[in-house]
Amino acid sequence: MKNNNLVIGGILFLLFVLLTFVGPELPFVKKGMEGQRVIMGEGEIRTAPFPPSEEFLLGTDHEGRDLLSVIIVGARDTLQLIVSITVIRYVVALILVLLSVKGKGPFHWLLQWWNQISSGLPIIFAAILFISLPFFTFSDHRMLWAILILALIEVGRVGYIIQERTIRLSRSQFVEAGVTVGVSPIRLFINYYIPNLLPQIITNFCIDLGRVTLLLGQLGVFYIFVTQEFVQTGYGTGELRNTSYNWATFLGESRGDMLTTFWIPLFPALAITIVIFIFTILGEGLRQYFDKKENAHL
Repeated sequence: MKNNNLVIGGILFLLFVLLTFVGPELPFVKKGMEGQRVIMGEGEIRTAPFPPSEEFLLGTDHEGRDLLSVIIVGARDTLQLIVSITVIRYVVALILVLLSVKGKGPFHWLLQWWNQISSGLPIIFAAILFISLPFFTFSDHRMLWAILILALIEVGRVGYIIQERTIRLSRSQFVEAGVTVGVSPIRLFINYYIPNLLPQIITNFCIDLGRVTLLLGQLGVFYIFVTQEFVQTGYGTGELRNTSYNWATFLGESRGDMLTTFWIPLFPALAITIVIFIFTILGEGLRQYFDKKENAHL
């Protein structure tokens, strides 16, 4: 049976990656992001924002910047944020799982506690709570702190899922045989556990890319941005300034235009939705592929 989810998801993912790295070099993309606030035509003067038209396919924002160019240029920053948060989350989770591979001890209980906390507290509220703390808000490394916070929030859930699979594997005959012959814990984890955990890790990682994308979009709606820096504008005063064209930031900045110039928040929201769909359908396709491969060996 053909795995349509994997085929469609794989094609869409490759197109997204291609757009991310090649898109900014396309001839119709305005690289400098200079806006055109006023356009003088035949007997009329038009001011930004301009609605979708042949001249501006997706319209412009209030600065007169072409939305298509903004979205294409912002795709790279968006993907970097998504991947960075997800990679950190899985690296930390795998380290904790390695330290609690026997299903007992302080790291085992830490993962259990971490999973319970993250399961009981809505992720979006936890993200807003921690990112908005003054220590992080006014830090010189605010963006790095925000990425780390968003990664760590769901480490417990990810680690718990991997740990459950690890505990089941520890009771299998081939792992017990490795323990019997004296294989070291690190080598046991690398040679025995990782090859069997890898399909699940890859699948869940892909699905979590979609979860992180959704979380970033939600934070944008609540006007909480990851790529901000605190800039001092005067003695004892300052402000947060955005340093990226990522889609979540652009969506948050344009949320007030929903009832007037609806196309400004519509297209970044649509781009975020499409990316969530890509990661979700690709993850489901990978799950079907690995399940079929596993069943074939039974």
